[in-house]
Amino acid sequence: MSSVTVKIPTPLRPLTSGQAEVKVEGATVGEILQKLDAQFRGFGDRILDDGKNVKRFVNVFVNEDNIRDKEDLDTEVKAGDTISILPSIAGGL
Repeated sequence: MSSVTVKIPTPLRPLTSGQAEVKVEGATVGEILQKLDAQFRGFGDRILDDGKNVKRFVNVFVNEDNIRDKEDLDTEVKAGDTISILPSIAGGL
């Protein structure tokens, strides 16, 4: 298992008691998100559409890589990685 840092976006911080970053151990992005949901009730509902897929208006990155360009929730993580959760911003200029 690898300890990674998960960056929590401002709209989700009420679920994490205001924490901007959380350290979590896991082997894949999906496992990390499951552990966050277990630790912070309702977290998974805000990120996952059916518990199996990231909602289309949420982007999840491991370091600089969008998991949609990798293995989605099966994207492997290693110690020291950073997972960033970014809600899409709608609208134009």
